[in-house]
Amino acid sequence: MLQKAHYFVRVVANNSISLVVWRIFRIFAPNYYETMTKISYNKIQVEDRNVFYREAGSAKKPSIRFFNIATVVCFVLTFCGMITLTSCSKENDDNDITPDSEKPVLINCVKPDYLKAGDKVALISPSYFTSMENVEKTAAVLRGWGLEPVVGPNVDKVTEGKYAGTVAERVSDIRWALNDPSIKAIICNRGGYGTIQLIDQLTLAELKESPKWLVGFSDISTLHGLLSRAGVMSIHGTMSSFLAKGGTDITSTLMRDLLLGNVPRYELLAHKQNIVGTASGVLVGGNLCTFTPNLGSQADATKGNNLILLIEEVGESMHNIDRQMRILQMNGVLDRCKGIILGEFTDCGTEFTYESVEAMLHDMLKDYDIPVLCGFPAGHGDVNLPLVMGAPVTIDVRNDGATLQFNIEGNQQQVNIADITAPTTPAAVRMRLAGKRE
Repeated sequence: MLQKAHYFVRVVANNSISLVVWRIFRIFAPNYYETMTKISYNKIQVEDRNVFYREAGSAKKPSIRFFNIATVVCFVLTFCGMITLTSCSKENDDNDITPDSEKPVLINCVKPDYLKAGDKVALISPSYFTSMENVEKTAAVLRGWGLEPVVGPNVDKVTEGKYAGTVAERVSDIRWALNDPSIKAIICNRGGYGTIQLIDQLTLAELKESPKWLVGFSDISTLHGLLSRAGVMSIHGTMSSFLAKGGTDITSTLMRDLLLGNVPRYELLAHKQNIVGTASGVLVGGNLCTFTPNLGSQADATKGNNLILLIEEVGESMHNIDRQMRILQMNGVLDRCKGIILGEFTDCGTEFTYESVEAMLHDMLKDYDIPVLCGFPAGHGDVNLPLVMGAPVTIDVRNDGATLQFNIEGNQQQVNIADITAPTTPAAVRMRLAGKRE
């Protein structure tokens, strides 16, 4: 009887499930494990019903009773383990087991206070430098609006021929503007390149501690992403490079009005590449080649859910725009979008036979079953209308036109984009300001 039992246990131990049990005995019953692994079949002798042993062995001789109980326990544990594993497997099929680092984050932003007459507005340069002449002209425009401009301590710096100071100096100006309680808003002087260098130098906590409006576009899209992740709304809008022209154009005055509490509600004409539908979500994005490299960083606002994604670009080839969009697609960003706003694609390539960049993107986005609003004048064109990043918005795209509305506190101001005109800026100037041409 003992030999049969021993043989049965050894056979069962040879299959994959019982190997686990065998290891359990090795840990919790080492003497039994040693006896069973060293014993030889031809030397088993049964002394009585309660003891078995190996003639030459020195191991402690466990009782048959222990053997029977342990065997039963081991198989019960194995069976329960199998049931548990099967249950967990079925449960995991229904539950999200994505690592925390890959899970969407909550984008829930507060609105900074609107400005009033006499409020201080900081002028800083987080990316490329702009001339002090432009900064001074912008300061004059702000004074004409009843605001008090203050210029960042390092705005006049130039490093490596392009940057507005070192990384430390540019970060220092941001912190100076954030930490001064008398400063109520921040306007960036220029984009270009450089904000990606600042991502790990700032913390989301310090950005959230004192919410205030930050205004800019292009390379400033990185700062919009940081602020959205920190939980603070910001304004995708014009900067000193354009405000210095006088501040009387529609782009500048609408940005001024927004800072003072007049929230635009945009009405647009129909666009042949529109995809109809209605959607609400949080507005994120900006310049495509600026925010796409930020995926996975703390400046990645596309990591949120229920997104309305703004995309604009300047001076890029069609194939590079397609490449950036494929990166967003492969990282699941497009799957998290409720709707998309295509802004200006200024001076972009035409190497493919698509009618336009919008036509190429329409072809990519048509199967997502989300509305796509094309031709919104935001970006590097002659008209760059202000948008509130991190704000809850609703887009309604119809066959006869489209509407973009911000669902935030403020005086609603209807803006018919069809009525807007602006003088043309030479392409070379646009490209230079964007940092894509000398």
